[in-house]
Amino acid sequence: MKEDKKFTSTNSDKSLSVRTAGTYLSLILLGTGLGLGGSYFLGNNTVAPNIARINNQANSATAAIPPGVSSSSFITAVVKESGPAVVRINSSRTVSTEIPEAFNDPFFRQFFGGSLIPKVPEKQVQRGVGSGLIVSSDGLIYTNAHVIEGADKVTVTLKDGRNFQGKVLGWDKVTDVAVVKIDAKNLPIVELGNSDQLQPGEWAIAIGNPLGLDNTVTAGIISAIGRRSSDIGEGDKRVDFIQTDAAINPGNSGGPLLNAQGQVVGINTAIIQNAQGIGFAIPINKAKQIADEIITKGKAEHAYLGIYMVGITPEIKQELQETKGINLKADKGVLVVKVATNSPSAKAGIKPGDVIQTLESKEVSSPQVVQDLVERTEIGQEIPITLDRNGQKVNLNVKVETIPDTIATN
Repeated sequence: MKEDKKFTSTNSDKSLSVRTAGTYLSLILLGTGLGLGGSYFLGNNTVAPNIARINNQANSATAAIPPGVSSSSFITAVVKESGPAVVRINSSRTVSTEIPEAFNDPFFRQFFGGSLIPKVPEKQVQRGVGSGLIVSSDGLIYTNAHVIEGADKVTVTLKDGRNFQGKVLGWDKVTDVAVVKIDAKNLPIVELGNSDQLQPGEWAIAIGNPLGLDNTVTAGIISAIGRRSSDIGEGDKRVDFIQTDAAINPGNSGGPLLNAQGQVVGINTAIIQNAQGIGFAIPINKAKQIADEIITKGKAEHAYLGIYMVGITPEIKQELQETKGINLKADKGVLVVKVATNSPSAKAGIKPGDVIQTLESKEVSSPQVVQDLVERTEIGQEIPITLDRNGQKVNLNVKVETIPDTIATN
């Protein structure tokens, strides 16, 4: 799903390739079908050190159990209350089949004989399964964008067995949030909690349809909060994830992560391949914000500069010197390694190799700091930016635009 985290400059005579020493993990879309739905795998045998370190305090913390409820029954009470509002989402799309050009070559067909050439259908249907949560009694459902993106048909199945045709109101790739609507009344709903109040060590309960096993319940704790998207290899996502050790599997995507009071605190979205107890959820406050924009405007807008960047470290400087012969003079800031074609940064004159020193007069030390500042900027606003270009100070103004559906680079 994601491009390799190697960055190539737009200069025709020189490319700039930077490895980040295990900081990035590749994210692969994994469904229970062919290309749709399911759950993300953060796939790499090398897990970034900051991900591998599970919050030790979380393991010893005392998770809050509702007053008057025994530890043996509170999970049952949560599932009884919230479970009916968790749905299965089946998605499908029809795609054209790519037939090898050799199959259409007259010489090839004559040499091998038409009967020996396999018949390949022109179209094929890709299917996937995910989860969702009902947030309004008239049929509004939150799920993940990767569960329904590009689907021709979406079917929603309730816990009581009823099936409904789902209408996709919209999805947002940047946060992986989507909203689906079904035509129904008096539906059970979940209660939304406040993800800003989460603390490591609290109970975490996941409900969903992993591997097609409907209404599966798993429990654990909140292992960590505020996992930056760049920490888990998703530098282009605008989410600080919740980390949990509650078991999450393909098919759980889009389902709720609940606290001990039965309130939804997150939407399950990703796991790390070949690891145990490392799953991620989108905080429900962020998901609701994006969903509200989708419902009211049909889409969510995100501020965009159009640069690929990496924080400057001694290791990065050494690699540039050894592999590219580039002697980077700056000791701090954020290195621009690629500029998207026709992006705000390209229009403003930012070039690969520039080092961002300040943004809005604030010193920047990491790509995440830049992203956070840009995310809080209104579309159309100009941001003053100070660069180090080959040891020379350069001041520019970049006019922020909405992130496009597709991003091209030279």
